[in-house]
Amino acid sequence: MIQGYFGDKGELFFEIELIAADGSRIIVDALLDTGFTDWLAVDTQDVESLGWHFQEQEERRTALGVATFNLYQGSVCFDGQEMKVPVVVGDGIPEILIGLPWLEDRRLVVDKKAGILTLSMDNG
Repeated sequence: MIQGYFGDKGELFFEIELIAADGSRIIVDALLDTGFTDWLAVDTQDVESLGWHFQEQEERRTALGVATFNLYQGSVCFDGQEMKVPVVVGDGIPEILIGLPWLEDRRLVVDKKAGILTLSMDNG
């Protein structure tokens, strides 16, 4: 289980490790965006510094309309578990985003009043 924290506007942040192609690790705070239907989104300059492998370009619908994004394969460590995930990459992505797929086999507990924000493996 990992503890998250609430941002100034109530955003849900969790710490993840991005694993660069050379094996180095960078700890970042990622914003859980329940409107984002992919695993991970990062800005172009971030993916270039990580050396992740380019897969293809694809059009995606965003709140601002349809845009073209580059898709990469990236490695992350989340709650001690290393995994390869598809990464949506574009210019001007202000926060590292994690999306709905993270909730497929994890339990999200949000109780802002009590200050509780956790994401844990769903064991049943």
